Amino acid sequence: MDAFNRFKAFEMDVLKEVGNIGAGNAATALSRLLDKPVDMAVPKVSLLPFEEVADRVGGSEQVVIAVYLRVEGEAPGNMFFIIQEDAAKRLLGQLLSLDCDSTGSYSEMEMSALCEIGNILAGSYLSSLADFTHLSMAPSVPSVARDMAGPILTYGLMQYGEMGDSALLIETTFLEDREELEGHFFLIPDPDSFTKIFQSLGVLTE
Repeated sequence: MDAFNRFKAFEMDVLKEVGNIGAGNAATALSRLLDKPVDMAVPKVSLLPFEEVADRVGGSEQVVIAVYLRVEGEAPGNMFFIIQEDAAKRLLGQLLSLDCDSTGSYSEMEMSALCEIGNILAGSYLSSLADFTHLSMAPSVPSVARDMAGPILTYGLMQYGEMGDSALLIETTFLEDREELEGHFFLIPDPDSFTKIFQSLGVLTE
């Protein structure tokens, strides 16, 4: 039976806790960076087939902002923080008090800020996962891009070869004056990495 289908409720609860702790750590880190309170809702965590990743962010032709990085270590893979443009503009305006252009253009400072937000999120979630699994995992230097979701995911595939067929999705929601700003964080382990993660959580045995 495929490891994806053998994933048990207990281990899913562990991953939900990973998302919860990661979100808390990310909110604290962002608050320190911005010198203002940053609230994040308890994230929704799920596992999904890789081919459904683009659908979760509006489809393969949906223009998005994506922060991409490579996970290195004992369970290598790919990480993406993907946010739709309207949410990205509001996030920049509300968290960073930037007067953003309403068009699809972004200044270098705006893209850098979004990259840093994605980097903090990725590092927080990855650190939490590493703590729970006791696996060595570290993020590479991130890159940020504005493009359609399909080409962005394909770029990651071309850069590092075959991705695994499953993704861990953590739906990240920022709360600002009762308004929700949603982004999607995806961890797509290499084909053998999910098995290592499952083994570390007790789902599979050697």
